[in-house]
Amino acid sequence: MTSRPFAAAVDTLRGAGLRPTRQRLSLARLLFDGADRHVTAEQLHSQAERDGVRVSLATVYNTLHQFTDAGLLREVVVEAGRSYFDTNTQGHHHFFEAETGRLIDIPADQVSIGSLPSAPPGAEIERVDLIVRVRKAAG
Repeated sequence: MTSRPFAAAVDTLRGAGLRPTRQRLSLARLLFDGADRHVTAEQLHSQAERDGVRVSLATVYNTLHQFTDAGLLREVVVEAGRSYFDTNTQGHHHFFEAETGRLIDIPADQVSIGSLPSAPPGAEIERVDLIVRVRKAAG
C-alpha cells in the first residue's frame, strides 16, 4: 500500500468545495497538519519558502481568503491592516499581545456578554469577536 501524504489536505479542500490545486494543497498542509494556530499571510509565506513551496505572497493572501470564505479559517483583524488567520473555527475569543504580535485563544465559555444591541434593519448578528489587548505587566 502506498502512502498518500496529501490525502488529508485533499479531503479537507474537497469537503469545503475547493479544488485541490498544488498550491492550495501545500498551504493546507502547512496550516492544518498539527495544532490550531494563528498566522499572518507573511508568516505563512515565509514558512512555505522555508519548506520549499514556491508560492507568491499574493497567492498566499488569495488562498487564505478562499479558505476563510469556505469556512476552513477565521480571519481575526486586530487593527487596520493587520489580520491573522485562525485554524480554530469554533466560537472563541482572543488575547492579543501587541509587543509580540501573539494571539492567544480564550475559550468562549470564559467570556460573558450581558447584552448586545439590535442588529440594523435587514441584518442579523452572525457572531461576536472579542479581542482583549494585553501587555507585559509592569514591575
